[in-house]
Amino acid sequence: MEFGKDMPLDMASLARLYRDGELTPGALVAGLIDRIAARGDDNVWIHRTTAADLAARAAVFEKAGPEVLPLYGIPFAIKDNMDIAGLTTTAGCPAYAYVAEETAPAIARLLDAGAILIGKANLDQFATGLVGVRTPYGIPGNSFDPSYVPGGSSAGSAVAVAAGLVSFSLGTDTAGSGRVPAAFNNIIGLKPTRGLLSCRGVVPACRSLDCVSIFALTGADAAAVLEVAGAYDPDDAFSRAAPEGYTVAPEPAPTAFRFGVPRPEQLEFFGNRDAAALFDAAVERLEGLGGRKTLIDFEPFQATARLLYDGPWVDERRAAVGDFIAANQAETHPVTRKIIMEGKSYSAVDAYRAYYRLREMKQQTEPVWDDIDILFTPTAGTIYSIAEVEADPIRLNANLGYYTNYMNLLDLAGVAVPAGMLSNGLPFGVTLTAPAYCEQRLLAIGDAMHRATGLPMGATSLPLPAP
Repeated sequence: MEFGKDMPLDMASLARLYRDGELTPGALVAGLIDRIAARGDDNVWIHRTTAADLAARAAVFEKAGPEVLPLYGIPFAIKDNMDIAGLTTTAGCPAYAYVAEETAPAIARLLDAGAILIGKANLDQFATGLVGVRTPYGIPGNSFDPSYVPGGSSAGSAVAVAAGLVSFSLGTDTAGSGRVPAAFNNIIGLKPTRGLLSCRGVVPACRSLDCVSIFALTGADAAAVLEVAGAYDPDDAFSRAAPEGYTVAPEPAPTAFRFGVPRPEQLEFFGNRDAAALFDAAVERLEGLGGRKTLIDFEPFQATARLLYDGPWVDERRAAVGDFIAANQAETHPVTRKIIMEGKSYSAVDAYRAYYRLREMKQQTEPVWDDIDILFTPTAGTIYSIAEVEADPIRLNANLGYYTNYMNLLDLAGVAVPAGMLSNGLPFGVTLTAPAYCEQRLLAIGDAMHRATGLPMGATSLPLPAP
């Protein structure tokens, strides 16, 4: 088969094409080079693997054959706050750039499994933002309308998947950066249990909360990546071993389950009536799949979310890159610098008080899981144009975190799923949330819901593959 504009990049389709001899990794990477070139200067990439290196890696796999490796010939991207030995890591800041000596363990596992790295993607500088516009490398516009924000901070990672340039990508997610870009680009965004993927070799934002996330075209693809990349890392102080029997192997969605939705007065769409209507339709769709809706008090989750940026966790960002920013103020993005360096300085007493408050919030939210199997919310209540965000960068960014900022503080897992299209032609998404190590349940229900929408994969016109 000739690689053309309609070549699907979901893993099931690529595996079939490789198995039937209709495609080779060499033909794939050559086609992707042409596809990327056809998009022009889209600001998705900070570093691209050379054509020669891609061809050499593809040739190695072609000798081995598709039966040998679980991710044989699957193209992917990583956010450029992650290390690959011998390549430069920028974290979205040229003055910060360094050449990595080692490859991040999560990425090494993917490479060992046969995946092909196409490049390192653009991001909000130092992974600070949910908008995708805080970068000196140019703004990677939304894959449906480049005048709108792509979502951040993993902006380039999400657009690369949605635009059909890679099959999956890695991002990071401290406050929603692995979910908001997925919603804004009509793809799956999996924020796994914190520590399930090693964060060693990742430039920290809030190290105690950081999480490597996965963008994919289907829930099954996200599960396959998690199965390979997820492993306990004894050299990462925040790594966690999965409990015995843990699996993310695809399974049918349960035919009966309970889901919680915030009370109507606690839902916030920031004036976007289309988004509100699409969420109501998504609730009905979930009920049609066997879900039983329960209204829950969302305020304890919101109170937890407020701790993230109105509490000492902001100073954890300063612990990561504050010294660099202080010495290189002219080389850092002004909004990023303001958030990290110009906020309130919290004392040790403040930190302990916030920790006590977090424990209270955990105690208040934990009983919710006795009554529901998943929490169901919008991923973001609305979407903004680039011009709107640049005119009011901090307030509008905060609005996008309304449904995301509490998740890592409460040790939850979540998957962002496409849920419809707004009247302006932009995507709307929802998030399914559950306690740690519930990825299999989330992906199963999320996949069923994704398929029920009838939406294409990302910004392509291609339908989802058969389950």
